[in-house]
Amino acid sequence: MVHSTSISLDTKGHTDIHDITGPVVRAVSASGIRDGIVCIANAGSTAGITTVEFEPGALADLTAALERLAPQQAHYAHDATWHDGNGFAHLRSALVGASCSFPVADGRPVLGTWQQIVFLDFDNRPRTRELVIVIVGQ
Repeated sequence: MVHSTSISLDTKGHTDIHDITGPVVRAVSASGIRDGIVCIANAGSTAGITTVEFEPGALADLTAALERLAPQQAHYAHDATWHDGNGFAHLRSALVGASCSFPVADGRPVLGTWQQIVFLDFDNRPRTRELVIVIVGQ
């Protein structure tokens, strides 16, 4: 069986981080699928999906690490081509990844005790993002 749904997020950009664990858990539960896999995907090249302990220290550390890897103020060839100033956002998305998948067991995504699923909007402006959630299993 396959079940698809989506969630919409209004974001601020500049590494705005949203805990999407709750909506993903609810989507899996609503699907009726007990065992399988859930995939969460962003259709875009300036955002990412990963996991982290959703607490202020870990979020600050993640943001700082991404700034060291792909600083907002660095020179990017993308910006020279498109003049949109979000080359750093494209690079951060490529490093983090635009989707994430998790096993589903007993009708719930399998996550660690302190592991939350997060969506990161790296773009340089506010956006409305549509995330697709697909659950496959039985």
